[in-house]
Amino acid sequence: MESIHLQQTLPQVFADRNSITSDIWHQDITFSKGEMYLIEAASGTGKSSLCSYIYGYRNDYQGIINFDESNIKAYTVKQWVEIRKKSLSMLFQDLRIFTELTGLENIQLKNNLTGYKKKKDILALFDAMGIEDKLNTKAGKLSYGQQQRIAFIRALCQPFDFIFLDEPISHLDDSNGQIMSALLKEEVKKQGAGVIVTSIGKHIELPYNKVLKL
Repeated sequence: MESIHLQQTLPQVFADRNSITSDIWHQDITFSKGEMYLIEAASGTGKSSLCSYIYGYRNDYQGIINFDESNIKAYTVKQWVEIRKKSLSMLFQDLRIFTELTGLENIQLKNNLTGYKKKKDILALFDAMGIEDKLNTKAGKLSYGQQQRIAFIRALCQPFDFIFLDEPISHLDDSNGQIMSALLKEEVKKQGAGVIVTSIGKHIELPYNKVLKL
């Protein structure tokens, strides 16, 4: 996948609003592979909706979203499975961690599907993120910031053309935010991928090509 193209896209719940001031909604905008984008959002501007639209979880929007000029509303379940496995990685704000599984088991669930990372590489990521002692701890017993780091590691355990991170450092201190940034840049460079980050306030430090207001 080389591009994600939004054409006059707008959440249906916003349809009755008289004026929308946004760099994303009701615009013609293309996200290109290999570029880094920061989307600055305020509460209630549809940030979570945008994530769900691009990942194919919801389609309650007007306009068109294309992957390489192919309308995603026409995709089959099988196509979405392949895209989420090989082309598009997502770190959701609500993390979607399995609390009854350990930190490592959460990662292995994803990596067993993709076969992308070797176990030693996964362990190295735990070590780099400062949670090597949480490998065998049930995720439900971890702090939100620790769960956020687990979800981030999981997002790296697949091939992707684009990685979408929804408020990835909301519960991290500056030091862990910098470590996450370094690991992300390394993986993105290796894969030649595009990065889309959303943020309300504090954002992960990256060499963004474009900053947009939602």
